[in-house]
Amino acid sequence: MTANKNTKGQENEKITALYCRLSQDDNVDGESNSISNQKEILLDYAKKNGYLHPQFFVDDGISGTTFNRPGFQEMQRLIEEGKVSTVIVKDLSRFGREHLLCGHYTEIVYPTLGVNFIALQENVDTDKGIGTEMMPFHNIFNEWYAAQTSKKIRAVNEMKAAKGKRVSSSVAYGYKKIEGDKEQWYIDEPAAEVVRKIFELCLSGKGPSQIASQLEREKILTPTAYYYSVGRNACNPMPVNIYRWSTETIINILDNRQYTGCTVNGKSTTISYKVHKVVEKSKEEYQIIPNTQEAIISENTWLRVQELRKNKRRNTATGRKSLFSGLVYCADCGSKLHFCASKSLKKNQEFFRCANYKDGRGSCTIHYIRDVVLEQIVTEAIRELSDFIRSYNSVFVYLLAQKKGKSNLNGEKLLKSTIASSKKRISDLDKLFSRIYEDNIIGKLSDERYSRMANEYESEQKELVIKVAECEKQLVELQKQTVDMKMLYQGLSEFTEMKELTPLVVNKLIERIEIHNNEKKHSHNNVKVDIYFTAIGLFDIPTEQELLKAVEELKSRKQITGKSA
Repeated sequence: MTANKNTKGQENEKITALYCRLSQDDNVDGESNSISNQKEILLDYAKKNGYLHPQFFVDDGISGTTFNRPGFQEMQRLIEEGKVSTVIVKDLSRFGREHLLCGHYTEIVYPTLGVNFIALQENVDTDKGIGTEMMPFHNIFNEWYAAQTSKKIRAVNEMKAAKGKRVSSSVAYGYKKIEGDKEQWYIDEPAAEVVRKIFELCLSGKGPSQIASQLEREKILTPTAYYYSVGRNACNPMPVNIYRWSTETIINILDNRQYTGCTVNGKSTTISYKVHKVVEKSKEEYQIIPNTQEAIISENTWLRVQELRKNKRRNTATGRKSLFSGLVYCADCGSKLHFCASKSLKKNQEFFRCANYKDGRGSCTIHYIRDVVLEQIVTEAIRELSDFIRSYNSVFVYLLAQKKGKSNLNGEKLLKSTIASSKKRISDLDKLFSRIYEDNIIGKLSDERYSRMANEYESEQKELVIKVAECEKQLVELQKQTVDMKMLYQGLSEFTEMKELTPLVVNKLIERIEIHNNEKKHSHNNVKVDIYFTAIGLFDIPTEQELLKAVEELKSRKQITGKSA
């Protein structure tokens, strides 16, 4: 008798688990499936039917195709500890949308542990044996619904991507959304300033871990801590150390092309609607949509950082590295030149040599040059370019336009006009398609004439789509050249102020250095060096005679333009 009383007392102390779940896909069902609505329905049912100690377990924004949900796992832990007498859900789809696991829990695990399972909408009550025979069919239908929803979402995303729209709803650190505008990103200036700092530090020669350490020393909030500080939603809990940046976070920021003002679609996918493991796609599969938001950093800065990250500047055994590591290449075989330093070599003896030389056993010759000699050559080349541009900027621009074979004046304006008019015509053709289709259906247009007109419209539209893509590509290239020129001028200005080379100046000014092989043995001061500058590539300072000729041509050009005006 005492044992029965104790057992009954223990049962009365057990909780009633009221489980609620809502995924992003369920939001289309409106308020009926909201967490607040589920809570109200479940609590009302528990009170009216005498279920004691009700406790909510909630998973908001998590798919029912997985059971790896925090709320569910917490409930399951208490069930296995024998602390739960009953589980109540609004309907079986709230419990889950994977029919095998749903059946496993409700038909095997819970009965074995003596836990009653109730689904209100389907009128399921396992203790009373009500609704259990139809439960497998409900679960199969719920899984089918999840599969169809997944297909629809993929189709919608593919359509959005095809129209050049952003697919992902997440916003990169440095940007924000404004209420009422779900699509557009706006610069979040305090965070954007940190992003610019990270790229600047990388350009100055620092690696991700060094950048992370510097941000921590300067007490700059991590992205998650920053979101909490401004009252924005964050995916992760508040970190214990709000200034401790991870190397991975820095790498992700440096890799993110969207800081250049573009949208990147198709970076990853999942294996299936059931298996949510993220599979990263190759960069060749990315869809890049230019000019979708204001840029935080320039395209050239991003590309330069990627090049630097690809050609990491590792210290030698002595801990020393060159200003030009990662930028120096062999003019003959195209391989990198390795920076060589050792304890037996003094600083003025450190040198570069071709990676394919291999102490004379490789496929290329040595292409030897001392680091100090290269620094002298580069410094002098930058000084000459800086003096020339400062004294003859208009001539420099004229010569550069001649070198490229065309003038970019008004080019951007013309391309934008062409793109706009072409897109309007594409839209007009869509309307014409609809009109002739309707005319054909009601008999106003013969099948033969409809077929001919439709083919003509389709052919014109295809040509316009190709034309728009080509013009947009040219426009991006033009805009990139403008940004590159700005970086060149900025780097020259910084060099003029400091009168010395720094990693930041070198990375802004120089894209590539090619070293030719010296035919004269034991002579390292007369090596031919080609310096490819940002935006302009190889550029030879004109002789006095060439300069006078260019000035006269420029004067003549201005006079002709003035007369025609």
